[in-house]
Amino acid sequence: MAHINRRDLGLLVLRTGTGAVLAAHGTQKLLGWFGGGGVEGTATAMEHMGFIPGRPSAVAAGLGEAGGGVLLALGLATPAAGAAAAGAMAGAVAVHAPAGFFAQSGGYEYPAFLGFTAAAIGLAGAGRYSLDHAMGHRFDQPWTVALAFTGCALAAAGVLTKRSKAQAEGVDRAAM
Repeated sequence: MAHINRRDLGLLVLRTGTGAVLAAHGTQKLLGWFGGGGVEGTATAMEHMGFIPGRPSAVAAGLGEAGGGVLLALGLATPAAGAAAAGAMAGAVAVHAPAGFFAQSGGYEYPAFLGFTAAAIGLAGAGRYSLDHAMGHRFDQPWTVALAFTGCALAAAGVLTKRSKAQAEGVDRAAM
């Protein structure tokens, strides 16, 4: 009987749980499942939150969450999956930040936790019980870690900068 590695088993549990939660949130945005608004409802909400244009923002957030979540759960392209999910959560953190830290007050605690967890899995790798391992780590190389996290960090910074400018312009228009 093969030896069961507790570290790899722990990564499997962490990946599947985190991936399932992220996938559920993403399908709310993309498909309207689990009481979500679908792309149109999410697009309207995104515009109210300062993410303009709303529709591409809704699709990007939904794909980052659902796609990143499914890939994390499978342990496939884990660096890209973790980076995509963490990038999507960076936007959610920015939205919730004005309410403070704790989720019970509408704060950013929960999206930050999901983002940090996804990032940690992306950096650590999926472990032995994963599609990445079964495929010889074809999509989990040191260069993919660097590329995925750098690309997602730059994209998140660009989106959040654009949102800040849009919000500032909205405040300036309201003051006139």
